[in-house]
Amino acid sequence: MSEPRYRPVKRLAAGGMAEVFIAEATSVQGFKKKVAIKRVLPHLAQNKNFIGMFLDEARLGAMISHANCTSVFDIGAADNTYFIVMEFVEGCDLKTIIDYYKLRSMPVPFREAIFMAIEACRGLHYAHGLADEDGTPLHIVHRDISPPNILLSRNGEVKVTDFGLAKASTQLEKTDPGVVKGKFAYLAPEAVSGLEVDARADVFAMGTVLWEMLTGQRLFLGQNDYETVKMVQEAAVPPLVGTVREADAEFDAILKRALTRDPAERFASAKDFGEALTGYLFKKGLKVSGYDIAAVVRSAVAEAEASRPKRSATEELIDQMIQEEMLRFTSIDHRNDTRLTKPVAHVEEGAQPLDVGDFVDPSTWLDDAGGSPFTLSESGWKEAGILDSSDSIPSIEALASNPSVAARPDDSQSITTESGAKGGLTGRIVLVVLAVAAIVGAVAAVALR
Repeated sequence: MSEPRYRPVKRLAAGGMAEVFIAEATSVQGFKKKVAIKRVLPHLAQNKNFIGMFLDEARLGAMISHANCTSVFDIGAADNTYFIVMEFVEGCDLKTIIDYYKLRSMPVPFREAIFMAIEACRGLHYAHGLADEDGTPLHIVHRDISPPNILLSRNGEVKVTDFGLAKASTQLEKTDPGVVKGKFAYLAPEAVSGLEVDARADVFAMGTVLWEMLTGQRLFLGQNDYETVKMVQEAAVPPLVGTVREADAEFDAILKRALTRDPAERFASAKDFGEALTGYLFKKGLKVSGYDIAAVVRSAVAEAEASRPKRSATEELIDQMIQEEMLRFTSIDHRNDTRLTKPVAHVEEGAQPLDVGDFVDPSTWLDDAGGSPFTLSESGWKEAGILDSSDSIPSIEALASNPSVAARPDDSQSITTESGAKGGLTGRIVLVVLAVAAIVGAVAAVALR
């Protein structure tokens, strides 16, 4: 029997739709490299909508090769589920850094926050300008820039990840007209208004993230989701002068340009925004580098690891079962496999006005897969692009008529048609516990004979 290509080491993140494992990739003559493997949960593996999004992410990720973006190395299938093999970034996400400083009642340090935004802008500008092998622009827009989707390594690298919601002209799964993708608090005003979005929407989102780093607060956060969306539409940005000690009028003007409600008045590209921030640091003589980011990341990771709860025996058993499944991983040929090349039927795209209440409830997704026997999911480490079942989307009619239904202080949910599926790990834990109990009972019965 041949040596498996990928040997799982441990589970890194879990949610209602997918799990991420750290694994070792083995090549010729014992060459080994750490990778991250994202695995679709079995109850979603037969759902054409979700798998369409998942394959879109793999297809786009395989085209991306830049120091400030995570790369996709392989895509495969095993036991009727799918895997994406990705670059493993040893460190944490930006949300972890923001929370680390919040616990100390501090914002992210001024220079470090600007540097991380500059690096993320470099990755975004690369993705926005990506073309296919024939030189045709892909017109990629990330559409989900937020703190969990910016990864930071122990060596101070900054990488944009999770292009699962990205829109490109080559995507298999098309967006229906008027459907908005992304997280409430980080959307651009044109996105929540149902207008066509381009790279400037990612610029706005990056400005929102930078504002949050510097203040330690969400820029757009209402008492409930409905209010948050309305705040995004209005795009009222409080000045940083007088609030952030190091911020002056010049810096405030740069950030406000990125956060302008009208895209025409915004920075035209992520490069322009990053260049403006770089020029500001240079002009003010503010020295900062990846070494400074590395020091912050290592402190935050050490604290997170120290507070991580010990895993139960049942969780370890579940992981072992999944690891055995992953050893049967078979790569999919992206050139010939119909799962990657066969077009998916879709409604033609088109920009049209969007009522704030027109977001789609994805609760019917599971109908395609025959439904899920599980209604619970376990909360775990939230890796970029992985949502717990608690992140399911209430109908917007409910938001408008009764905003308290969706009150959620952390505003972490997605409002895409590809999120909110329930089920997953807890259901499997229940089955395993029942199975173990049955085996123990059978053994005891035999022993008593």
